[in-house]
Amino acid sequence: MILLVDGMNLFIRGFVANPSISENGFHVGGVVGFLNSLRNCIEKFKPTDIFVVWEGGGSSRRRSIYPDYKRKSRPQKLNRFYGEDLPDTAENRNQQISMIVDLLRDTPACQIYVPDCEADDVIGYLSRYKFADQKKLIISSDKDFYQLLDTKTILYSPTLKDFVTKKDVLDKFGISAHNFCLAKSLCGDPSDNIKGIKGAGFKTIAKRFPSMSSENTVLIEDIVKVAQEQAQQKRSPKIYSEICLNIEDIKTNWKLIYLDTSCLSSGQIDQIHHIINTFNPRPHKIDMLRKLIQQGIQNIDVNRLFLSFSCVKNK
Repeated sequence: MILLVDGMNLFIRGFVANPSISENGFHVGGVVGFLNSLRNCIEKFKPTDIFVVWEGGGSSRRRSIYPDYKRKSRPQKLNRFYGEDLPDTAENRNQQISMIVDLLRDTPACQIYVPDCEADDVIGYLSRYKFADQKKLIISSDKDFYQLLDTKTILYSPTLKDFVTKKDVLDKFGISAHNFCLAKSLCGDPSDNIKGIKGAGFKTIAKRFPSMSSENTVLIEDIVKVAQEQAQQKRSPKIYSEICLNIEDIKTNWKLIYLDTSCLSSGQIDQIHHIINTFNPRPHKIDMLRKLIQQGIQNIDVNRLFLSFSCVKNK
């Protein structure tokens, strides 16, 4: 089984919630939380390959489609444990990410960073194309990955501390994972500054468009056709007329949310393949120990971490 780790998503969870302080007096909760969570996942799922995918500075293609995409994003605040003695959030965050990247170089985990694209797109490409025929487990709490769920792909949410399968998505939202991207295009995503259709929620979409629960692909045109027919009826729910008035917005949202090759250039895809094909892991426990001591980090069980990596094959 292949482990696809949404690096920033896993990091932020520890960065925000873990109160660990190094002997040097710096907040290192992101580092500690990330490595401990990764170790737990490896011990639990025993993958043969691990790919940690990092954000590449955001998607220039998405910004060209919608300039306000993710404009409201702000650096995460730290755990209130620190009271008023908070370090500079953005600077500390970046230092911790750099530290994790450096530490992972001493492990068999392959790290993927491609400039000017999002980790979501890289994971989407790996899942839908590069490793399409292999079993995959995505580590992330991001609902954008629900659209990738199928018989060979499931998700483990560190936040929920549980798996999310395509059946779970259908049971919770009344919408199949296969059509989840379209549903989200209608509902929007405030975290990415993507505006949805007024009055559209997942329950409403599932109720007004029953076909969204099927494994058949529902197109935007199918939704619009139903909305136009229903909008002509007396006392029809307002959601239908709202959809008719905002067709272009729905199409734009789809382009922003759908995880495929559309937001990756051929050069970026080549980079992904190059990183994977040339990856030559050199696990070095002593080097990691030295780096952790230098940074004043003591609450990482390096022996246990490296023991967990024993299931990962070396190329």
